Amino acid sequence: MKLTILGGGGFRVPLVYGALLADHAEGRVTAVTLYDTDADRLTAVARVLADQAEGVPDAPTVLATTELDEALRGADFVFSAIRVGGLEGRAADERVALDEGVLGQETVGAGGIAYGLRTVPVADALARRIARLAPHAWVINFTNPAGLVTEAMSRHLGDRVIGICDSPVGLGRRIARALGADPDRAWIDYVGLNHLGWVRGLHIDGRDELPRLLADPELLGSFEEGKLFGTDWLRSLGAIPNEYLHYYYYFNREAVRAYQDAEQTRGAFLRDQQEGFYARMKDPATPALPTWDRTRAEREATYMSENREVAGAGERDESDLESGGYEQVALALMRAVARNERTSLILNVRNRTTLSVLDADAVIEVPCLVDANGAHPVAVDPLPYHAVGLVTAVKAVERAVLDAAATGSRATAVQAFALHPLVDSVSVARRLVDGYTKAHPGLAYLNRA
Repeated sequence: MKLTILGGGGFRVPLVYGALLADHAEGRVTAVTLYDTDADRLTAVARVLADQAEGVPDAPTVLATTELDEALRGADFVFSAIRVGGLEGRAADERVALDEGVLGQETVGAGGIAYGLRTVPVADALARRIARLAPHAWVINFTNPAGLVTEAMSRHLGDRVIGICDSPVGLGRRIARALGADPDRAWIDYVGLNHLGWVRGLHIDGRDELPRLLADPELLGSFEEGKLFGTDWLRSLGAIPNEYLHYYYYFNREAVRAYQDAEQTRGAFLRDQQEGFYARMKDPATPALPTWDRTRAEREATYMSENREVAGAGERDESDLESGGYEQVALALMRAVARNERTSLILNVRNRTTLSVLDADAVIEVPCLVDANGAHPVAVDPLPYHAVGLVTAVKAVERAVLDAAATGSRATAVQAFALHPLVDSVSVARRLVDGYTKAHPGLAYLNRA
């Protein structure tokens, strides 16, 4: 099988390749094509992959190209992990928002909207290209904002595009470990949108163990989300939120203040860190894999550091720094589809009739049963009222972003910002659109009334 990785010069690509190296079953991926517009980054990542493959029998071959059509032809799976505007764009997204006193995180709030307005037109064009050149390929989307971009691509690819995220998987594994259970045996009752969901149950051998966790303050406070949100708040919710809900309502004011007070934003940190990595990799004498691994470890250790500081959560646990996130989800998804190895995964898929508060085409994040015919969302209980408000409001924002990207309407872009729960003023929304169009020449298409 051939796997094409769009954004193949991206820093996290070696995680995907490492997962492929561990797969020796019949029908595995035997060829990987890396596509990126940046030839230097492609060369750097290809060097890391070559180090990973050393001594591995029958390692998947690697081809790096800056030609999109060459990359897509003959692909069985397409993994999309593009970053429109690069990390410089992310840093600008964060700074413009913080200057207006609102959150600028990459997938949440004003920053997520700006990133979506830049990314959706590109993702839309990619989906059209894939439909033409690789109509039988399955597309696995990791491009952020993952739910929004998956929905944009689904308008051309239907159910052949599936969004993945490592956040729900990591949350479920942490809960299972806190309960002393094997994470691989757990069924996670999770529902929401990407980066906006809640674990409402964790079933081991048919028994829901979440009530036991919620009833034990010591256990509840022993893992990342317990430390981040506080045990009292989790017990009052009766659920465990995705870590990104720390930004949404729950502790938004504290998060904004922490990011305003930080020496640099997360995007600026990653921009500087990865620019350093790629610069070092231009020297042929630089050991590729160790250099990448050290950079990755620093990246993971500092993840959501401002939020943990606000909550007094301390450093991340060692188990949270281990690999096994989205790359394992991607590999399990490919195995299930290519070999009909039926499995259950939390994925971003079209709603159909799963959540009654949303229409059939809305992309949601829920447990799915996966087989050779794709991912099928599992019926879930209705959303609690506290979740309905957030989910429907954010979905309305996503739809406004899609409409603005399709029409070039500045008024619709303003609406997207103004409707978001974390933007508290239409005047601020208008200034955000002005600020982002000034910071990003690619948003010049928003020029209609």
